[in-house]
Amino acid sequence: MTKLFDILRVSSRQVLRQRRRYFGVILSIALGTAGLIAVSTMSRDVKKNLNQDLELLGGCTLVKAYFEEFLPDRHQSSRIQRFDPKTVEAVRNSPGVALVSLSGVKRGAASSVWRNRTESFTLFGVDEYFWEVNSFYAASGELFGKPDVQDRQRVCVLGAELAHRIFGENNAVGSVISIDHDIYRVTGILGGLGVGDRTQFAFIPLTSGLDRITGMSSDRLYIRCASWDDVERVAESVSALVSAHQSADRLRIVFAGEQLRRVKRIVWWVEWFIYLSVVATLILGGFGIWNGMMSAVQARTREIGLKKAMGAEDGDILAQFLTEALCLSLGSAAIGIGFGRTIMEVIGKLLSSPPREDLFIRFMIAGLLFALALGIGAGFYPALRASRMEVVKAIRYE
Repeated sequence: MTKLFDILRVSSRQVLRQRRRYFGVILSIALGTAGLIAVSTMSRDVKKNLNQDLELLGGCTLVKAYFEEFLPDRHQSSRIQRFDPKTVEAVRNSPGVALVSLSGVKRGAASSVWRNRTESFTLFGVDEYFWEVNSFYAASGELFGKPDVQDRQRVCVLGAELAHRIFGENNAVGSVISIDHDIYRVTGILGGLGVGDRTQFAFIPLTSGLDRITGMSSDRLYIRCASWDDVERVAESVSALVSAHQSADRLRIVFAGEQLRRVKRIVWWVEWFIYLSVVATLILGGFGIWNGMMSAVQARTREIGLKKAMGAEDGDILAQFLTEALCLSLGSAAIGIGFGRTIMEVIGKLLSSPPREDLFIRFMIAGLLFALALGIGAGFYPALRASRMEVVKAIRYE
C-alpha cells in the first residue's frame, strides 16, 4: 500500500510539474468528458422540451382521432359517433400519452350579430386541455380553464381575424358576443405558432357547447404524445382502445408521419455528430497523452537508467509511467466532470428541468471508465518502452 501511495504521489507531482506541457491534453479530455456527460444526461430533457413545441416540429407529436361526418359508403343520415368518457380515460392512461383533449366542432357555421352585421364562423367546443395540447396561448386576455368548463360558463376565445371582423379596432377582450342567439363573454384572443386558419374560429367550453349549440358533438380527440418515439405506437393503439369501449365506425386517425420521420432523421444525425465529436475529442486527448508520455520517457532517460542502477525493476518503471498517464487522464476527466455538471445546471435552468441525478452518476462513472481506458491505452507503450531500457545506455544518454 505504501509503495502504491508513493507511486501515486510521485506521479501526480510529476503531472503537476508538467502541467503547461499537458495543458492541451487536459483541456481536450476535460471538454470531451464534459460533453459526454452533459449530452448524455440532458438529451432526454432537451428532447422533451422540443416535444413541447409541436408546431416547431410540424406538429409531429400530435395524434388526431375523430369520427368522420360523411363517408362515401354511408348514408348521410346515419348517426354520428362521439367519444365515450370511458374511451377518453382509456386513451389518457395509455403508455406514451402525455395529454388528451376532447373537443367538438359545430356542424355548419355558427353566427354572431354585431351592430346589425352578421358574421359566420367555425365554432369549436374544447376542454381545459385543448390549449396545452396544441401549444396555444393567449395573445391578449386569457384562455378559459377548468373551472369555466366544469361550471358550463358562457365564455369564449376568439381567433385574431374573427375578433377583428366582429369588433374592428375595438378591444374584444371583456366584450360580449352573441353566438347562435346566446350571449358569451370574450376572455381572450388565441395565439400560438400553429394557429393557422384558427384565427377565424371561435372557441367555447365543450360542456357549454353540448348544452346550448345544436349540431355539436364530442367527436374529436387531440392526443399529445410524451415524445416523438411514442407517436406511431400511440396512433396504432387508439383504434384498439376505441373499439374496446365503443363502436369505431367512422373513426379516423391522423398524425404527421412524414414530418415525424424527417425530424427523427435530423435529430439522429445531430446526436451522432455530437457523440462523434465528443469521442474524437477524447481520442485526440489520448494521442496527446501518448505523445506527452513518449516525450517524457525520452527526456527522463538518464533518470530511468539511474533508478534501474539503484535497484528499480522493470515493473516499477512501468508502474510509475503508467500511473502518470492515469493521473493525467483521470485528473482531466475529474475536471471535465465539474465542467459537465456546470453545463447541466445551466441547461436545466434554461429548460426549467433539473438534471436527473441517477443519469449524472451513471455517465460520470462511464466518463471515468473511458478516461481510465484512455490512460492505460495511451500510456502503456511509453511505459513499456521506459521499463525495457538498458541501464548502461540509459545512463550514457545525452
